Amino acid sequence: MISLLYQIELWLCLGASAVPLLLAAMNRKPSLVSVGSLALVELLLLIQLVASIALVIGGGRAKGDTVEFFGYLITALLVPLATGFWALLERTRWSTLILGIGGLTVAVMLVRMSQIWFGNYFLAA
Repeated sequence: MISLLYQIELWLCLGASAVPLLLAAMNRKPSLVSVGSLALVELLLLIQLVASIALVIGGGRAKGDTVEFFGYLITALLVPLATGFWALLERTRWSTLILGIGGLTVAVMLVRMSQIWFGNYFLAA
């Protein structure tokens, strides 16, 4: 896990979840803006996956369990897809809220992945 990429992902996740949460508070249905914000998160998670695989192939290891790290990463990749699919099926403000909650879920998972990779269990790197 690259520390700078982690920081960018975390802040993007928080911003990308704030957009749908704000739109849900304004009683808006899912739109390109709300779904697109999580699509950006998905793109950065894919970059993180490729970078992490390259690090492991190059000999890098997590201070915690590397398999657990990849389990979190793969699960985090599925969250924006699932919430985006939900938003496409159910076009109500509640699905916009779910998009925001999905972004916050990915942010929490990123913090946990950082803890596993860097071995810092009290504060994220």
